[in-house]
Parts: sequence; C-alpha cells; structure tokens
Amino acid sequence: MSKPCLDSLGLLVNIDVQRYARHITLPQVGLEGQQLLCQSSVLVIGAGGLGSPVLLYLAAAGIGHIGIVDDDTVDLSNLQRQVIHSTSTIGQPKVESARDRLLELNPELNISTFELRLSPEHVESIFAENWDVVIDGTDNLPTRYLIDDVCFLNKIPWVYGSIYRFEGQVSVFNFNQGPCYRDLFSEAPPPQSVPSCEQGGVLGVLPGVIGSLQANETIKIILGLGEVLSGRLLIYDAEMMTFESLRFTHNPGREVISDLSLSAPCLTMKNGA
Repeated sequence: MSKPCLDSLGLLVNIDVQRYARHITLPQVGLEGQQLLCQSSVLVIGAGGLGSPVLLYLAAAGIGHIGIVDDDTVDLSNLQRQVIHSTSTIGQPKVESARDRLLELNPELNISTFELRLSPEHVESIFAENWDVVIDGTDNLPTRYLIDDVCFLNKIPWVYGSIYRFEGQVSVFNFNQGPCYRDLFSEAPPPQSVPSCEQGGVLGVLPGVIGSLQANETIKIILGLGEVLSGRLLIYDAEMMTFESLRFTHNPGREVISDLSLSAPCLTMKNGA
C-alpha cells in the first residue's frame, strides 16, 4: 500500500506504507511526518566513519533527497569503521560505493554525489540544491569552519560530529538562529595540532554511536520533535560509558563571516573520520 506525496524536488511520489510502518505508527510521526521526511533534502559531507551510519539511517528513514560529498576512495583500512563500504568496493570512489549501498537499502531515494573536497570554490554549486539540513562527517577543522560559515550565510542548520580514540562529540549549530560553531570554538588551533583518526586511532564502533546520534538529531529537526542539541555539546566516553552535556550560547566577540573567501582554508577530506 502506498500514499502519494511530493518529494524534495516537488515530484509526486508514493510513500511505501509497509516500509515505513514503524515510523507511521509513532504518534509523533504518523503519515504526515513521513511525508516531511520524504520531502526533505539533507547534505552529508564525508562518507567515512561518521557518514556511514548517518547515510544508512537517513536512507532507511526515507529522506527524499540525500547529497554525498567526498573526494576519497575506499581503502582496506576504512572497513574497520566505515560500514557503508565493503571489501568488494575497495578502490572505488566513496561517493559511488555509498550511493550504490543506499540504493540497495532504499531504491526510492534521490541521491546527488559530489566527488570533490568541500572548498569555497565548490560551495555555490553544491548548495544550489537548497538543503534543509547539513551533516558534518569530516575529520579536519578548517572544513568545519567552512561548513559553519556557508550554513550561517544560507540559514541552514547543521549537525556536528567529532570522534577521537574513545571519545565523541555531537551538537547542532545555526538552528533557528541558535549558536554556531564559531560561538563554541572561536579560534582554530594551529594546523596539525589535532591528530586525525589516521594519526591517533579510533575505536571502530565509536563513529557508529556518534553518527547514529547525528542522524537522530537530523530527523528531529525535520520533524520538529523533542529538544534539539542546539546550544549543547554532547560528549560521549566509550571507555567509561558516560554522556555529558555542556551548554553554550552566542559569543558576542566571535568573528562573523560575510564572504566565504575569508573563511578558514579547506583541507583534504581524505581522512573522513
């Protein structure tokens, strides 16, 4: 059984009631909420450790239009945590490997792929598709400042995720004019001062936990459910199995970017968590 609705591109599609039955049964979601998910458009920057669970759960949830940005190829060392890829896709561009896996999971999706690193030169073309939410699945700080700046300028909420060894962080920035990344981290640390996952290591299941939380926040934003992690930084310690929540507000002294050419320089996304 299916119900007609308009997708994120304004095209008439049918909602598979059987596929999304457990969502539709929820009073907070229902058929109307599932239609919102069908009509939504989400950009995921990075198809690595964080991007893997994010993309899988968004696809399963029925997000109508998913964008994937990544310039890397699948490597054997990725498979310890980047569960969207497989041994058979080693050597393939991650955007292609991820797209094919998502379409196996949910063939109704509309997927846009961008096989490139996010940079000020490419931002305009990528963001021309009017995304409702942006998700950070990257592994370097300059890219996060660029995401923050472009989302601020375009009034788009974005979901932050970060992992290192046994610790992960999640927050939501620029939600309903709420605090931004630059409010919490006003100054970037010196280059190479924060090790990547490749340099410092990461517990394989950690990005699964953090990425799932990012997908959860994204779905809440689209559906208008619960309390979004805006103005709160959630910190997870996998060794001690603890969650802490730190509150933060707008920083009146933070730098406000009005031109993306002034944003922090963008580094490679090869170490996409």
